[in-house]
Parts: sequence; C-alpha cells; structure tokens
Amino acid sequence: MGNKRYLKLGAILHGIGPGSLWRHPEMQADASVSLPFYKQQAQKAEEGKFDFVFVADGLYINEKSTPHFLNRFEPITILSALGAVTSNIGLIGTLSTSYSEPFTVARQFSSIDHISGGRAGWNVVTSPLEGSALNFGGKEHPTHPNRYKIAEEYIEVAKGLWDSWEDDAFVRDKESGVFFNPQKLHQLNHKGEFFSVQGPLNIARSKQGQPVVFQAGSSDSGRSLAAKTADAVFTGPESIDEAKLFYSDVKSRIKNNGRNPEHTLIFPGISVIIAQTQEEAEQKQNEIINLVTIEYALDHLGRFFEHHDFTQYSLDEAFPDLGDFGSNSFRSTTDRIKLRAKENNLTLRQVALQAATPRTAFIGTPERIADILQQWFEEGAADGFIVGSPIPEGFNDFVELVVPILQQRGIYRTEYESNTLRGNLGIPIPTNRNTVIKLADVIPT
Repeated sequence: MGNKRYLKLGAILHGIGPGSLWRHPEMQADASVSLPFYKQQAQKAEEGKFDFVFVADGLYINEKSTPHFLNRFEPITILSALGAVTSNIGLIGTLSTSYSEPFTVARQFSSIDHISGGRAGWNVVTSPLEGSALNFGGKEHPTHPNRYKIAEEYIEVAKGLWDSWEDDAFVRDKESGVFFNPQKLHQLNHKGEFFSVQGPLNIARSKQGQPVVFQAGSSDSGRSLAAKTADAVFTGPESIDEAKLFYSDVKSRIKNNGRNPEHTLIFPGISVIIAQTQEEAEQKQNEIINLVTIEYALDHLGRFFEHHDFTQYSLDEAFPDLGDFGSNSFRSTTDRIKLRAKENNLTLRQVALQAATPRTAFIGTPERIADILQQWFEEGAADGFIVGSPIPEGFNDFVELVVPILQQRGIYRTEYESNTLRGNLGIPIPTNRNTVIKLADVIPT
C-alpha cells in the first residue's frame, strides 16, 4: 500500500453497551459475559479489516453503576480467548497502573502477544474512582497528579522488562544441550520512587518486539504521559474543532519529547448510528433515548463525580456548583460537564440526560458517516477512530455499509498489511535497549 497515509479503525467490545441499551428488544441481555457475542464482534471487526478490538475496564462498582460495569469480562482473560479465534486483528485491553504490579502486567501482555503472534496492546489507565482503593487493601487512592507520576514509572518498568531477553537469546540446541545464551539475558534492576523490580521477565520478546502502549486520558497530565510513553492515544472530543486542538497539542508534545509524532496515533472514540435516511437514523437514536429514566441518568452522572448523590438537588434548578469536586476522578470529563452547564445555564435534569444519552454527531446515511470520518482524518483531527454504537445492530451496519465506502475512496485498507498490530498501525518495532554492539567486539585490545 506504499507510503500513503491510511485511516485506522478500532472497535470497542462493550457487551450490553452503554447506559440502558440492554433493555433494547434486539440486545442480547447477557452480552457482557458472553464469549460467543465477543467472538462474533471480534470476527466482524476482522472482516472489516479493523486494526484492533478494544476492551475497557474498571475496578469499582456499586448498586448505581452502569449495567455493563456490574457483570463483565476481565480484559486479559477475554482477549486471550479472542486471540485464538482471530488472525490479524489487534487485541487491546485496559489495565490500571494504580492497582497492579508492573512485573505481573508485563508478563500478562507479553503472554497475549505470544498467544496472538504479535497482536497485543495495553491501554494504560490510572483508575479515576477513589472506591477502587477499597478493593485493594484500602490504601489511600493516589491524587490525580500522583497517579500519572506512578504510571510514567510503571510504563518505564514494563518496557524495561519486555527487553529482558535479546531476540536471539534462546538457542534451543538439542545437540549441545544449550537452551539459551546467558549473555543475552538482562536483569532490569530498577529502583525508583514507586517501584523496585529486579527482573528479568520470564518470557521472551514477541514477534512485534513489545506490546503496543495505548493511553486514555485527555487532562494535561494524561496528554503529557501520552507524549512521553504512548504509541497511540484514545480521546473523546465533542467536535472536529476540539479534536483538531487536541491532535495538534499532543503531536506537538510528542515532538518536544524527541519522539516522532507520526509514530503515535490519535484515536477519537465515536458512536455511530446508521440508516438509509437521516430521519430513520434519528428515529433509531430516539428509541435509545426513550429507554433512559431520569433516575438512571442521575446515577450515571454521579459516577463521574465519585458516585455523588445528585438526587439531593432540585432537578429543574441550575446545575449545582460543585467547586473542584470531580477533579481527582474523571478530571477532563467533569471539567467539561461543569463548564457546559455553566455556559449554557443548564438544569440538573438537562445535564444528567445529556450525560446518559449523548447525541452523536456520527449519525445518518453510510455516505454521511464516511464523509465525516474522511473530513476528520484529512483535516488533522484524527489518525483513526474507535468505533462503537448505541444501538444493537450499529457496529455490523458500520462494517457492512461504511467500510466499503472508505475502501472505495482509497483511504482505508482492503487487506491487512501485516499479521502484527504494529505492522498494521505502521508503528516501528522498538529496538531492544540491551541489543548493543560492545566496543570490545569491534575495537582490538
């Protein structure tokens, strides 16, 4: 396919989906814990030549949590299963740097990388909800800035562990009985502010060198972490103008960190509703909106603010002044909610319903959806998209109706370029930090 820039696509595998979608008559009500459902979705994405599937995660629930969050697969486990029933598509899973250990996580993702033949990716999150600490010994939940400091060192440790073995370390010579070359094995011996890890990791580098590192977080701390460490970035802009500003800012930060901006891709998450006419698409959206009660909407809104109880306020008065509340959880989201409410004089009812039933800009005919994606891609708002849908048939519609248009326009692949995630994303294999030419090998003593 040459050096031409091509649109990249990921698919979010979200079980019963957002909000009250599980109530839709066409939705499989136990989809969040259904291997056949996830298998069908992953294989449909692969049929559409998607770069990857993505499984999100969280570590804290209560009785007010979104239904999908209450009963869902853990990402590492389901991705391992999907690796066995797919061939080319990448496998991305969320895992927290605040409530796990680098050695274990490096080993888990490296194992998926080997199981899948080089298709694993790790979506780094820092766990916004303070309640997560209650499930991990009750230690104090790190502050927002500290979570990102921990994450930066954590990723450094994981990448160091992934380089424990040089690529040709395992000789496996049955004649001589030599299984590996000890000189090709390297201890990490990391001692930092948050972690002390000796290594080495007990699994070799994979076909793609290291799992691809994704980062999700649009706050200033999140952008800085992405610029230093990420191969790809997930974001959630509400308009093309907002997306362009984010894209330009993060790419600039990457360059300022001495990295190649072309080797870190930016993926806005989008929610698509497709129909043969605009009116029919809007009717589909209204069907989903009508499933949402105000009681659910208040619970949904509360999650972003540490499960704050919004029932204590009057529904039809101005959105309450919460001060800095929410800044230690979903900071970029809570800041946006508060700003929008203030600028538009919104009531609590309006804010809650908007949060629980966001109206998507990616709605309409297949041609209109393709037009919007092409505009964002060509005008510097995105390198690709993570595609989801608030209606049961939405993702299948995207693969069958929108993908062929993108292919006909020559901006999206018709066949996979590679059978590794890095190969399809166009991200280089990282050089093993321990593979160096020793001076003694080239300079006579």
